[in-house]
Amino acid sequence: MTTSLSPRTIGIDAAPLATGPIPFARLVRVEWAKATDTRAARWLLALVGLSTVGMMLVPVIVPTSFDQTYASYLEAASIAQVILLPVVAILMFTGEWSQRTVMTTFTQEPRRIRVLNAKLAVASGRALEANLSIGAVTGYLLYVLLNVLGGVAFGALVQNSATAIAAYFALNAAIALLGTTSTVVADWIDTATTWSWVLDNEWGGHVPQISVSVLLWVAAPLAAGTVRTLRRDVG
Repeated sequence: MTTSLSPRTIGIDAAPLATGPIPFARLVRVEWAKATDTRAARWLLALVGLSTVGMMLVPVIVPTSFDQTYASYLEAASIAQVILLPVVAILMFTGEWSQRTVMTTFTQEPRRIRVLNAKLAVASGRALEANLSIGAVTGYLLYVLLNVLGGVAFGALVQNSATAIAAYFALNAAIALLGTTSTVVADWIDTATTWSWVLDNEWGGHVPQISVSVLLWVAAPLAAGTVRTLRRDVG
């Protein structure tokens, strides 16, 4: 017996599937979910919150050791954030390569640069509102953002979670140690010095040094990581 299939049987007359590009806002939501929905990310973000609160209590507990100013409290809060938030950013960029889910991601959105842009948008975080001067708040936000972008750059370049995290902190420690013996390294490459000027809102005479350290620690590795991501085989 021969069975014929009508257009209705095979669904030809059904509404056509949408074939347009994925909206960038949706990509950002997806990447935000990837960055926050894993167990490791949730624990790290919880630790960021708890450690930030803990560090801000230090000036309260030992007031004689800290200037009782808003800037001093922001500096204390930033300590935990610049240590843990870069790790979250690294995991966001390297997790898909380690777990092989990147094949699905780039199949759904073949234009890899849009996926990278969505990840960067997620890593940039949220705005802060506080009863502070604009300069102090701006310096604090830029300081945290630079450290997070440093983690983003290493994650995009190395694309392996453990290696990227180890390299990020090991290189920072090595540069800081070298900076104790060389003023050139300390004033131009060591982010513990150059980005602290950002945190303290001390831009006068330091813009060239800050720019060089941003170029070395963020722009260069992020550019190399972007090229590697666009060209790397996902098979």
